[in-house]
Amino acid sequence: MARYQDAQGRWQIEKVLRDVAIVVVVGMGLSAFWPFRQVPTGSRGVLTQFGAIRGIENEGLAVVMPWQRLALFSIRAEQAQIDNADGSTSDQQPVKVSLTVRYSIITDRVAEVYEKYSHDGDLSSYVQTATQEVFKAVTAKYNAPDLIAKRSQVSADINAALKQKLEVYGAQVINIDMRNFAFSPEYMAAINEKVTQEQLRLAAENKVKTVEAEQKQKVAVAEAEANALKAKADGEAYATIKAANAQADALRVQNDALAKSKEVLELRRIEVERVKAERWDGKLPEAIYAGTPIPFFTPAQKAE
Repeated sequence: MARYQDAQGRWQIEKVLRDVAIVVVVGMGLSAFWPFRQVPTGSRGVLTQFGAIRGIENEGLAVVMPWQRLALFSIRAEQAQIDNADGSTSDQQPVKVSLTVRYSIITDRVAEVYEKYSHDGDLSSYVQTATQEVFKAVTAKYNAPDLIAKRSQVSADINAALKQKLEVYGAQVINIDMRNFAFSPEYMAAINEKVTQEQLRLAAENKVKTVEAEQKQKVAVAEAEANALKAKADGEAYATIKAANAQADALRVQNDALAKSKEVLELRRIEVERVKAERWDGKLPEAIYAGTPIPFFTPAQKAE
C-alpha cells in the first residue's frame, strides 16, 4: 500500500485510479477474448465467423477465437400447442380438435435449421402450421362415424403425415396428443340419439334371447324328466320280464326233472318215512280213527 502514498503518508489518488483502470481494461480484454466456452447438455454450439457458419460444437468445452461467435442451439424436446384445429370429414361434417405435438431437432441438421428456420431450435410456429394442414388432409379421408370409431388409426395417420412434413424443417416428431375431439352440437346430438336407440334395441334383443333361453331350458328339463321316467319304467318292466322268465325257466327245469325221473319222487318219499321213523317212540296208537295213518303201514293201492 506504500506505493500509493507519498513521503508524508498521503494517498496518491492518481496512482490508485490508474491501477484500477488498468485492471478493468485487462479484465474486459480477457472477457472479450477468452477462447473457452461451455456448451450445456441438450444443446449444440453453432460457431460462426463474420456471420458464416464454421462448425457445430457438441456438449462440453469449446474453443472460440476472438473473431468468432458461439450461439447455443437447443436440441431438447420441445412442444407446440394447437388449439381448436378444424377440419371437415368426407361427409362434410365439421370437426375440431386440440393437439399437443412434441418434437426435437435432428442433431445432424442443426446447421441447416439455424441457417434457414431458427437460431435457438424453436420451430413451434412451423409445427403449428404443418399440424393444421395435416389435420385437414387426414380428416377429409374419413367419414364422421369412422373418425370416431377409428380414432387410433386417425392418430397414426396424422403422426405419419406430420413426420414427413416436419422432416423438411429438420425436426422429428416424438409424439402427438389429441384431446377435445368434437363435432358440431347438432351432429353430437344426433349421435347421442342414435346411441340411445341402439342401446334400447340391444336391450330388447337381449331380453328376447333371455326369454328364449329360459323356454329352451324349461323344455330341456321337461324332456329330461320324461326321459328319466321312461327309462325308469323301461327298467322296471325289463326287470319284471327277466324275473318272470327266470321263474318260468326254474319251473320248467323242475317239471322236466320230475317228468324224467320218478325215482326222485320215490327217494323223497323214503326220506320222509325215514324222518318219521326217527321221530316215532315205538308205541302204537291206542285208538285209531277212520282215516288215521298207521306208522310204517302203507296199504297197497289196488291197481285199476
